[in-house]
Amino acid sequence: MRRRRKQGGMTLVELIVAFTIMFVLASMAVPLARARIRMQRERELRYDLRIMHAAIDKYKDYCDGGYFGPMKQGTDCYPESLEQLVEGVKLAQSADGKKMRFLRSIPTDPFTGNKEWGLRSDQDDPTSTSWGGQNVFAVYTKTQEKAADGTSYSEW
Repeated sequence: MRRRRKQGGMTLVELIVAFTIMFVLASMAVPLARARIRMQRERELRYDLRIMHAAIDKYKDYCDGGYFGPMKQGTDCYPESLEQLVEGVKLAQSADGKKMRFLRSIPTDPFTGNKEWGLRSDQDDPTSTSWGGQNVFAVYTKTQEKAADGTSYSEW
C-alpha cells in the first residue's frame, strides 16, 4: 500500500468552528459600534446645544446693554430667529453699519441630519413642542429618540 502524503488544510469541523467564533465576535462588535455612534451623536448634540444657547445668551446680554438700540416690542431682548444670530445685528453706535454676529452657521442636528431645530419662546410653555414665534429663548432637537437613561433628547 502506498502511504498518503500529509495534506495541509482544514477539515470541515475546523472550518465550522472557526466561522462560529468569527460570527460570535462579529455579533458582539455590532452593538458596541452602535453604542459608540450613539455616544458620538449625544456628544455632538450637547456641544451644538451649548453653542447655540451661549449665542442666545450673548445676544441677550448685548441687547440688554443697549448695543442694538431700542428693543423690539415682544422680543424681551432675545433673537427673533436662529438666522438672526448668523446674519448678525447692526450695532446702534456704529456709523459704518458694523454687524455683530453670534454664530458662524446653524449647526446640523446630529440625530435628524438637518439644520431645523425646535425653538421655544420665553412666553411658551417649557414642555411645548410648538413655537410661539415671539423670540428664540431656547433650542432643542426634534428627534423623538430617547437617551439610555430614558430621557428624551428634546428635553436636553
